[in-house]
Amino acid sequence: MLAQRMSLFQTSGTSAARAAAKKAAEAGKTVVDLTAGEILSDLAPTVRAGAIAAIEQGINRYTDTTGLPELREALARKVSLETGQTWEPDEIAVTAGAKQALFNVAMVLLNPGDEVIIPAPYWTTFPAQVLVAGGKPVTVDTRASGYVPSIADIERALTPATRAIVVNTPNNPTGAVYDKHTLTALGELAVARDLWIIFDECYRDFVHAPHIHHPIVSLVPEARSRTLIVNAFSKSLALTGWRIGYLAAPKPVISAVKAIQSHTTSNPNAIAQHAVLAHLDGGDASFLNGLRALLEKNRRLGMDILSRLKSVPPPSAQGGFYFYLDLSSLADVDAMSAAPRTADDVVNALLAETGVAGVSGSAFGDPMGLRLSYGITHDKLALGLERLVGTFASWTQASRNVA
Repeated sequence: MLAQRMSLFQTSGTSAARAAAKKAAEAGKTVVDLTAGEILSDLAPTVRAGAIAAIEQGINRYTDTTGLPELREALARKVSLETGQTWEPDEIAVTAGAKQALFNVAMVLLNPGDEVIIPAPYWTTFPAQVLVAGGKPVTVDTRASGYVPSIADIERALTPATRAIVVNTPNNPTGAVYDKHTLTALGELAVARDLWIIFDECYRDFVHAPHIHHPIVSLVPEARSRTLIVNAFSKSLALTGWRIGYLAAPKPVISAVKAIQSHTTSNPNAIAQHAVLAHLDGGDASFLNGLRALLEKNRRLGMDILSRLKSVPPPSAQGGFYFYLDLSSLADVDAMSAAPRTADDVVNALLAETGVAGVSGSAFGDPMGLRLSYGITHDKLALGLERLVGTFASWTQASRNVA
């Protein structure tokens, strides 16, 4: 018999979508995989050199539980520069990716029954980890407000049991970038209601003009003592498989994180830590700028192709590297009985009919959303999106013919 908590959640929807795409490819189907939350890129030279140097030096021992002191110092300088506030090394914990940072946060902050406000659509791991900790995820629908939460809706969702608010900007899956007004209001609300702010900014380095990323503690300094900043190098250094992230938080939180991490993973991968430290100490913005140029080129291509959609509004794609489609209009077309009616149906049909793999919005709490990554090669992105637009058009035409 499995533990009762296993009935509360399933395997990550994004992981399941990647697995479905891989299975189809292994079966001989030509697949354009738009599921992955990663950028296809070589290593940054500084990261490669740092890893090789660590291996050649025989680095193979434990580090401090929350990371190398030198790395925590470098990260404290980084976060201080980004937020305009001073952060100390004992306010930083290095983790095995952002997921572990979030897991640590849930475990050290939440008691059974505590509620956490999560704007939806949401990254699938947010509610799952709240449930693991015995908490209760409370979702607030943002679809009617451009995927940016309405403060009034957030306030209506608060109860005496509310413990924290998740703020994820740029947002995964929608690509929405929260504006200064919204972030200020969220910070002030958290201060007024004595709430923690879990500020996930893993996509902060990929924001498309005219939008700007604002750290919430920069806008509301008094929220500093109740804000936990989660970030990773999975996106900005294209290191998803290396599992290296970090948490910036008040010292008592980091002390608690150190205690729990000592009983889970212990320290993060030592070679990855040295590699990232080498980049922070000796790298520049050239690698990141290259990733940005790749994504901007792909975004322009994708927006152009997706602008031809007839029954689905084009995405805004303000930040990150996802196109997020609202399929509600597609399902509402008259006489669509023979065509997909939900996002799950659309994803399954696209993979089966055209070999295009995406992630259903059901993974993100939205039964009519579709997430498509544009972190792949330019040519494959063009092929996949052209197939998608053509397939959607054929479904719409078929429904008209039936009518």
